[in-house]
This record gives sequence, C-alpha cells and structure tokens, in this order.
Amino acid sequence: MTTDGECHYCGDAVWSPWSPWSPCNILCGEGVTMRSRKCFGRDQSQCDNHKDTLQVQACSGSCCNAQGWEAWLNWAPCSVTCGGGGVRTRKRVCTSSEECRSACSGESEETEKCPTTTCPVHGGWSGWSGWSPCSGSCINNHLGKPSIPSRGRQRTCTSPAPSTDTVPHGNGCPGNHIQVQDCSELPNCPVDGSWGAWSAFNPCSVSCGQGLQLSSRKCDSPAPQYGGQFCPGSSTSSRTCQSPCPVDGAWTGWSSWSDCSPPSCVPQGQTSVKSHHRSCSNPAPSSNPPGIGCQGNDKEAETCNNVPPCPVDGAWGSWSPFSSCPVTCGMGLQVSTRKCDSPAPKYGGRLCVGEERQTTICNTNTYCPVDGVWSEWSPWKVCEHPFRKTTKIRCTNLGGSQIRERICLHVDHNGTICDGNTLSETRGCYDVHRCYIKGNWEGWEPWSLCQPSCGQKSRRFRDRYCKPDYSDYRLTIGRQNEKAAFFGTPQADCGAPPDGGQKFEVQPCQNAPPCP
Repeated sequence: MTTDGECHYCGDAVWSPWSPWSPCNILCGEGVTMRSRKCFGRDQSQCDNHKDTLQVQACSGSCCNAQGWEAWLNWAPCSVTCGGGGVRTRKRVCTSSEECRSACSGESEETEKCPTTTCPVHGGWSGWSGWSPCSGSCINNHLGKPSIPSRGRQRTCTSPAPSTDTVPHGNGCPGNHIQVQDCSELPNCPVDGSWGAWSAFNPCSVSCGQGLQLSSRKCDSPAPQYGGQFCPGSSTSSRTCQSPCPVDGAWTGWSSWSDCSPPSCVPQGQTSVKSHHRSCSNPAPSSNPPGIGCQGNDKEAETCNNVPPCPVDGAWGSWSPFSSCPVTCGMGLQVSTRKCDSPAPKYGGRLCVGEERQTTICNTNTYCPVDGVWSEWSPWKVCEHPFRKTTKIRCTNLGGSQIRERICLHVDHNGTICDGNTLSETRGCYDVHRCYIKGNWEGWEPWSLCQPSCGQKSRRFRDRYCKPDYSDYRLTIGRQNEKAAFFGTPQADCGAPPDGGQKFEVQPCQNAPPCP
C-alpha cells in the first residue's frame, strides 16, 4: 500500500535556475533589480555558497518620459435640464505604457455643479366645481325609451396658470373645462302593479307524509315598476296532502383522522397512512316501511405525504480487481476501487466509512535499462610540447598541445551507450599563464553583482579591461594550421589609463532592500 502525497527531490543538493530579473523598483532614476534561486536536496548546505540565494544589481527606471494623462475631455450634459441641483462630469485617459502606469496620479474623472436656470411652469387644473342640480326628478321610461335628466360642473386652468415669462412657455392644461353626466341614480317614474289569474294547484310537495299543494298568481297585469305599488293580497294559496313515509339511513359525520402510522419516518418500501370512520345512524334506516341503507364505505384511509422517508445509511460495494501492473520493468502501482452504492446513502443517511481506493506495489522482477550519459568535459590539461614533454614552452612562442577528456556514465542493465565515440579532444596552444605580456586598454569589464545584496552599504565594482596583445604569436600551430588557444591567465600590462582615470570603479547600489 502507498499513500499519495507531495514529491521531494532526494538526490544530491542542486541549485534551481535563477529567477528572471525583477522590474526596476524606481520609475525614473537609479534603482535596483533582483533575482533569486533555491537549493534542492537532502542536505542543502552541500550547494556551493548555499547562502547565496539573492542577487541585486543596479538599474535605471525607463519611465522618465512617460506622457501621463491626456487633456480633459469635454463636459458631459447636465443631469437636469433646468433648475438647480444638477451635476456634470468629464474624464481623461492615461496614455502611459503598462509598466509606467503609475506615472498617472490623481482621478480619471471629476464632477461639478451645473449653472441654475429657471424652469417653465406648466398649467394645472383647479378642482371641479360642485355638480349642478339634475334637470328632472325621475327617469321617464315610457314605451321603453327612457328620458334621463342630466347635471354639469366646471374647472379652470389656474392651479397654477401656465407661465408666459419663461422660454419655453409653460404648457396649457390638457382636457375639457366642462363635464356633463346623466343622473342615472334617479328613480324611474313609478308604475303600480295588478294581479293576473290563479294557476291550477301543483302536485303534493312530498311522495309520503304530510305535504302541501300550491296555487299561485302573478302581479304582472301590469307588474309594478320604479316604486309603483305592489298588488294587494297574497300571491299563493295552499292546501294539505298526506301519506306514510319510509325513513332512509344517513351517515353521521366523519370522525377525526387517526395519527399517521408509522408516525416519524417511512421505512424504504413501506407507506405511512392515517384513517377515519362514520356510522349509518343519523338516522338509522326504518324497517316498516323499509328505508334505504347508507351508500358508500364507513372507513377511509389516506397516505401521509408529509412523513419523511427514514434515513438510509450507505454501505460499500465489493472491491474491484486490482488494475494490471502499468510498467514492464522495475516497480509499479496497482489500484483497486469500490463504490458506496450497496446501498447509496439517502435521506440524510450516513456516508460509507473508510477509503474508496487501495493500492499495492507490483514488482516485474526485471531491471529497467539505464542509458549512458556523457560526463562534463574535464578542464584542459597543461599546455606542453607535443613530442618532448620535458621541453618548457611557458612564456615562449613555441606552440604546444593540450587535451581534455570525458567518460560515459551510468550504463546498466543493457542500456545504450553514449552517442558518439569521442572520449578526448586535443587543441593547439600557447602557455601564457602568469607571463608578462604587453596589453591595450579596451573599455570596462561588466559591473559585478551588488555586495552585500541588502542594506545601505551595498556596492558594485568594475575594472578597466586590459586586453593582452598576442600579435607576437602565430594564430595557427603545426602543419595543419590548427587554430591556437592561449592557455592560462597572463599578467597583461597596459600602463596608465589613457585618460588619467582609475583602473577600477565603485558605485553604491541605490534602493537595495533592507537586510532582514
């Protein structure tokens, strides 16, 4: 079994590549730029200069000529068309490049109040006057053609009156200044009613027992209208009729519903129900003459939809077979999984406890081939006479030769050997190590890194470059005219600098970070 987690480098200590140089920390003027690296490995102290994790060098900000803000754009229209309290805004655009964006200081938008102007006054109606009296006291509906009295009222455009001293003038009042309406609420003029003829008696009102027979007449010759007097006397005449009746049964009211069963939750595959009942005793059916019994059931049941399902706890299914070994040599990792679906958790039930994935290591019992890699070239060996090793050629014009070597490392278990077959290289050379040679001044060598890398005492250095003059040497060596290399570091002498200046310079590193 294995546990997944973060990988760590467990080999010999090695430096990471340097990070890119940071942007200059000053927009315009002298500043510094920095880069860092990290040591990886079991023992980080084995890295060369293991505390050398930060480098700082001087730089100049490139944003001295940043244009900054453009001119303000025109004012936008005022937020109101007249009166006071309005505002207007204008904007400006930053034209500096992305790295010089901070050259634009201040806001990109400003707001000010608008000048106050006089608004026109639009006319408004006064309230309506009271309604005039109706032109009549009742509605005459003679022969189906009603004649309805009317009434009227007035208003004036003075609340307020429209302004005439503003530009533009105020609008007049919309609509009419007079209203007329019918007095439809008035009563119609009254018509008194008169009886029609009596009808024949109706059948008895019941099929058994004591009932009534009725005869009626209508007040429709004519019918009274609009407050006219109704016909005097009764509109109906009655007489009794009788025969014995059976008594049919009737249900009592339903009892209250019982509690739901089961009451708290419903197990899977079951249903929670409630019931109520009634009896045929309100009244009970008669026996002579026989009455009809009650129709329908004396008991009803209903599903309790508000009772929740009982929680179902999850349980693991079977483990799957382990996957095949993913490698053909060395050791690999096989995986087996299972699902929480036997059953899956439902209705708030608990999830399965434990892991859903297990692993095992598989061993192919076969070593993986290891291909060879070339070692780094060794340093060039001493430059010496190609035939007579005892002949001294240092600080002479006699050409020599020197070699460097490499080896093919780590080949194992039938791995392929390194590409190519060059184990050594030879070149022609002159041994000029610590030899006195005339030289010529050629500018300055590059600035060193800032030392120390933090604090106000951080400095950088550079030397004038004294280039050795090899004009007394042939540029090729031997019969094959092999290009000559100059081995070692000569003691070049360029004399005093031509401008009377110094042979080296020191500068402070501006804006270096404070030391921790």
